[in-house]
Amino acid sequence: MLNIGVVGLGDISNVHIHAITQHSHAQLIAVCDSNQSLKNKIPKVPFYNDLHDMLNSEDLDCVHICLPHHLHLYATRECVKHGIHVLQEKPLALNAIEAIELLDLEKKHPHIKIGICFQNRYNKTFQTLKKIVESGIYGPVKGVKGLVTWSRPNSYYTEKPWRGVLSQSGGGVLINQSIHTLDLIQLLGGSIHSIRGNVTQLLDYNIEVEDTASANIIFTNQAHAIFFATNAGITNNSVELQVIFDNEKLTIKDNTLTKVNTSGTKEVIVADDMMVGAKSYYGPSHGKLIDHYYKCINQNLDDYIHVRDAINANVMIDAIVKSSETKKTVILND
Repeated sequence: MLNIGVVGLGDISNVHIHAITQHSHAQLIAVCDSNQSLKNKIPKVPFYNDLHDMLNSEDLDCVHICLPHHLHLYATRECVKHGIHVLQEKPLALNAIEAIELLDLEKKHPHIKIGICFQNRYNKTFQTLKKIVESGIYGPVKGVKGLVTWSRPNSYYTEKPWRGVLSQSGGGVLINQSIHTLDLIQLLGGSIHSIRGNVTQLLDYNIEVEDTASANIIFTNQAHAIFFATNAGITNNSVELQVIFDNEKLTIKDNTLTKVNTSGTKEVIVADDMMVGAKSYYGPSHGKLIDHYYKCINQNLDDYIHVRDAINANVMIDAIVKSSETKKTVILND
């Protein structure tokens, strides 16, 4: 039985706690948050308002980090110092420079598993799409499209001000909402050669971060991706992820993977298993990711999402922002 702790009791922690309490080989033995008013959020589970106190007081096998972005590196480092495995919510870090610090931490402590929560990699639709791409059955990928059109009211930022502060969030729609889509784009397209991007604010909110972003991504194989994301939408629409081949288009939308050929015939390939009781835009696969990560701990397996696997999303975000600032294409090196 794995002894699990959770640090950070914001919205996303609810998904993690649900998965932990439903797991047959894990038990939630401690939670931590600086907000003392959350003390009774999880009845009968010891509450701490200081991470060090929790790490020093409890016999923990793994800690789930569900904190604001600027605390990810700090909290992960502290857990690793105590010899405790870490499952960290996205993003990996505020930026690629911080991400490299985590990469170094991972290399120095290979016996500690630092897992990153890119749960949409575990969706049935994406796993099926990725297998099709890798099979080469339709030939090489010509292009990828990723669209995220969501809505966030001003209260989203005023109720939790860190979300609109660049030094605490690392950005807006790129790092907080659409980072999953960027991660999936690079998994489908492969190694990236260059990015030309733009970030802006369409909403009249008093925040430092972007609410809208777009990018043209060129892969080393000469395929390209078009990406657009905004928090200025009317509602939270389904994320759309499309791969284009010479004679076929495969699209994930509304948690369903479909195929359309040149004749216009549309075929449903597979649909995701939906998660009850969670916000749909989180994706349905936190439970799958957590279950597999725990299996990796128990059986000492290595095929979870490492820091080295997650770092590309931070690199892409930094490149989009840099391109927007310089109004130039950013060339990426290995």
